[in-house]
Amino acid sequence: MLKLLPALLPWWLAGPGLGLCVAALYGLANRRLGVSGAWLAAVIAPIEGWSGERWRAEFLAALTGGALAAGVLGSATRLTGYPVLSTALPAVVLLPVLAAGGLALGYGARCAEGCTSGHGLSGCAAGSPDSLAATAIFFAVAVAVTFAAHALTGGAL
Repeated sequence: MLKLLPALLPWWLAGPGLGLCVAALYGLANRRLGVSGAWLAAVIAPIEGWSGERWRAEFLAALTGGALAAGVLGSATRLTGYPVLSTALPAVVLLPVLAAGGLALGYGARCAEGCTSGHGLSGCAAGSPDSLAATAIFFAVAVAVTFAAHALTGGAL
């Protein structure tokens, strides 16, 4: 690890930077930024035989490449997994729980016609009523699951 980047960008730099990316893509190309759309264009489109938008596949590649570069150049990046959840659940239980969560997330993103980043960043910024409702539901479910997890584990999570 080269330690050329800070562990975390400050919120006042990362937030406006992300907002400018969303606004630029929407203003210049009339496109919305979202990870599930990029996943569909890069992975699902070739399998299902339709042509996704090339820029979405490039965005997914850049997102993945940027994460890898940050891991190499960053100062405090470690692959730690889920330390608290790993202590609460044995590995034979943890893996199916994470897999089921990932499948549920993917299914929900397809049903909602977008993921949390697409609805929360781009859709809400564009004033989409569907995105405002979806984002409110995302947050409500996250709060409910957090309270349930704390109740079930006695506050260990």
